[in-house]
Formats: sequence, structure tokens, C-alpha cells
Amino acid sequence: MPELVEVRTDQAPLPFRGAPYSQAVTLGELVFVSGQIAIDPATNAFAGGSVREQAERVFSNLSAILNAAGSSLENVARTTVYLDDINDFEAMNEVYGVHVSKPAPARSTIEVSRLPAGALIEIDVIAHL
Repeated sequence: MPELVEVRTDQAPLPFRGAPYSQAVTLGELVFVSGQIAIDPATNAFAGGSVREQAERVFSNLSAILNAAGSSLENVARTTVYLDDINDFEAMNEVYGVHVSKPAPARSTIEVSRLPAGALIEIDVIAHL
């Protein structure tokens, strides 16, 4: 049976406020990346005030974690995007389209009432190693 292995890198934010979750875990040939918000790991501060700016930082964080796991954004099979405001869908989608490979991953996009620390966007992914 495959073993669950924690993935950790200082190139992406550590678990938010010390919460009990991993940046990512691998299980067999898959990597499951926890939801990422637009925290800059160098400063532990938000990177950007717009959803576009925050999405760019989120993809930087996702990429760093995937790289630490031995994968990349090119291997993403599934994403979930959480938006503070569904009216930001188009702006998010423009940034998203730059960072994902063809064929595009399966995706759900959900408007939520609130995200951690007032974030405008959070994204989690599942990728192949």
C-alpha cells in the first residue's frame, strides 16, 4: 500500500497560522496540494490587492510546492478555485489560463463567503508525480 508522505518547502508559505495541515502530501503517484492563498513566503504578507495579483502569487506558491514534490503545474489534473467574489471569475480565469497546461485540468470554481486572512482567492490542486 502506498505511503502518505509530507511535502514541505520554504519557497511557499507554511501552514496558515500554524494550522495542522501539510503544504502537500504525496500518495503513490499523486500529489495533493493544500489550498494556497497569496502569502509571500519571504515576508509572510499578502502579495497584491487585486484578484489578478493574488492569483499570480497563488500560482507561484503552488508551483514551488509541486516542484518540491517532484511535479509541476504541467502535471495538474484537478483544481478547485475558491473566490471571495464570483465577479472576479474573468480576471482569475485570465491568470489561470496562463499557468495551466493543455489539456486544461478539471476544475471547480466556487464563490465562498470568506477566505483566510481576507484573501480574494484560494486554489488547491491534485497532480501526477
